Amino acid sequence: MRKIIVTLALLGFVLVAKSQNASVEKSTFGLQTGVLGIWGYNESKLSNAIVLRTELGFDFGIWESTFYDDYDSPFLLTPVIVVEPRFYYNLKQRSEKSKRIDGNSGNFISVKMGYHPDWFVLFNPDDAPIVSDFSIIPTWGIRRNIGKHLNYEAGIGAGYSYTFAESAGYKEDKGEMELNMHLRIGYRF
Repeated sequence: MRKIIVTLALLGFVLVAKSQNASVEKSTFGLQTGVLGIWGYNESKLSNAIVLRTELGFDFGIWESTFYDDYDSPFLLTPVIVVEPRFYYNLKQRSEKSKRIDGNSGNFISVKMGYHPDWFVLFNPDDAPIVSDFSIIPTWGIRRNIGKHLNYEAGIGAGYSYTFAESAGYKEDKGEMELNMHLRIGYRF
């Protein structure tokens, strides 16, 4: 009987110790690319399940909208700054099932806040004016690792975008609903 109690106590201790190890990385850096851009990112640990993701990159786009009616569908490459708190909600479950959680591999819920400044634009043959915008988009997504350094990420969300059109010479600013759908592949340093 004594051996059984000692064995159960040790198993309980191991399970508690294992569940305490399910945590996001302290800090992780990487590059990601997708159909519509390239980005460098850092995720810094705020708690065992929450990180603050900061991102600098370039968004590709072909815009046809009220702001670009006079231009022949300009293809633009514009800078983007993103701040995104992420909650990785299934790390403990993944760890208990012996699935990878390194590099913050798991499912997440986030609030993506992005800003496209009017600093410069690349690949703008028609010299279309730059219209900066700010967006706040709640997003659900997943990240999984492929090997030691490669990962992929997918996410979907809907939120609000505000375009600062007046500063670019248009009649008025504009707010509207915006979708965020992304599929990226990346390299983690």
